[in-house]
Amino acid sequence: MRYRAERHDFGNLRAGLRSAARKAGVPLALAAAATAVGFASFVPTAYRGLAELGEIAGCGMIVAFLTSITVLPALLMVVNPPGEPHPMGFAAFAPVDEFIQRYRIPVIVTTLLLVVLASPLLLFLPFDFNPLHLRNPKAESVATFLELRKDPQAGANAIEIVAPSLGAADALAGHLAAVPEVSQAETLSRLIPTDQDQKLSLLRNAAEEIESSITPNDVSPPPTDQKIVETLTLTANSLSAVAGDGEGPGAAAARRLSALLLQVAKSEPPVRNALETAVGEPLRISLDRLRQELNPGRVTADTIPVDLKRDWVTSEGQARIQVLPKGDPDDTKVLRNFVTAVLAIAPNATGPAVLLFEAGNTVVRAFIEAGIFALAAIALLLWITLRRITDMLLTLVPLLVAVVVTLELCVAFDIPLNFANIIALPLLLGVGVAFKIYYIMAWRSGKTALVQSTLTRAVIFSAMTQAAAFGSLWLSSDPGTSSMGKLMALALLCTMTAAVLFQPALMGRPRRRAVPTRPMFEPAPEFEFGEPTAEQPAEEVVDR
Repeated sequence: MRYRAERHDFGNLRAGLRSAARKAGVPLALAAAATAVGFASFVPTAYRGLAELGEIAGCGMIVAFLTSITVLPALLMVVNPPGEPHPMGFAAFAPVDEFIQRYRIPVIVTTLLLVVLASPLLLFLPFDFNPLHLRNPKAESVATFLELRKDPQAGANAIEIVAPSLGAADALAGHLAAVPEVSQAETLSRLIPTDQDQKLSLLRNAAEEIESSITPNDVSPPPTDQKIVETLTLTANSLSAVAGDGEGPGAAAARRLSALLLQVAKSEPPVRNALETAVGEPLRISLDRLRQELNPGRVTADTIPVDLKRDWVTSEGQARIQVLPKGDPDDTKVLRNFVTAVLAIAPNATGPAVLLFEAGNTVVRAFIEAGIFALAAIALLLWITLRRITDMLLTLVPLLVAVVVTLELCVAFDIPLNFANIIALPLLLGVGVAFKIYYIMAWRSGKTALVQSTLTRAVIFSAMTQAAAFGSLWLSSDPGTSSMGKLMALALLCTMTAAVLFQPALMGRPRRRAVPTRPMFEPAPEFEFGEPTAEQPAEEVVDR
């Protein structure tokens, strides 16, 4: 855009490129350096993904700057596009410029007041640390797991605690069970029945009552095959007689069973023997199991099978406590309250729920640290370059306003932060500071009417291009990718608005200089370069 504006002023391609390099080179270099420094500040954080983003994006900004000042001008020289017949600014935005300058103080006060009044929304800014919410819930595997985890017994969001002994585990489990956020706390003792004396007495009484039925003293000899055939035939005839010509499911089932029994009766003896085994063997197994269950022994920690006991008590005597949440385990708020309540009692707790919760805290802390490091590094670079604290603040305040407004809108639009979309915040810092630097450098060079200038056209096109690229992720069927595109589009809209409308009002009119200097973004007067003659081409005049 700087080249196109200069091409319109000079007409000549080479002259336009050289003038664009002189006027845009310093702001472009400072913006690239500030953005690279901001991204590099993410490297020391504990979140490895954010640190790697800082490495890649920081180097990428340097590469982007170098290609902008080398490859792009070379391509323009090769392509040699036609001149620009019209100015590149937005003349229609002139009333906006006039309004901002006339009501500068009310615009600043109103903007800051609205941001401050809405700041309590930040207390309700959620962070969804559940990675399953970043998966497509319609996928079969995800849908199945989400259905299973709703059952607290599945333990998908359980908390595990190790106690020095089973007695200590039982005491801690009793304390945890009284917590409102806990549905139950289990130990190995859960497998040991209570009131065993009373229950054993009842079982002994029941065994005495049915002992003669399940273990008779007199057992008839097994019937012969002929007797079995007669019984099958008699039963089949009885069923057929009862069903008669009746209608309905009962009669139809009776006739069907009668036909099957007659078929078995007419079959060979091996068929009847196979049928006897299929029907009688499960009954004999069930009766044997019932006899065993009616004669139980006392259950203690020592009598529990080793394979089962190993899941709850180690060979050294340490005991495990499994704590389950109360409420919907898929609800992030429920999990957060559950983990917080348990950790307050047992700080050494672990398990899936604690791992997710602490991973979320690590990411949030990493982004807070990264934001502080980035702002400090950018502020230092701006102070060294601009040599004025006020100019540094004029650059950073709109950036902070954009960040705060973005987070406030996240609460208003119910866009929770998560492991995927939180990456938009460092990108907001990187892109946002570049926009603000362009405006502060133009203002320092004496540029006025910034809203209708070529710079605003460039910033709007840049922001909209990036918003379209990132916003297209919004259409993804993957929830994590979609939320990332949504937040990035919102962040870019906020930082563009802060740069185009709020920063010009915050800066006001350019300072008066003791020694006049040519504004960085103003077209150079023709007399400064002289008029070209036949002996002196226009390129040489512009060079001089």
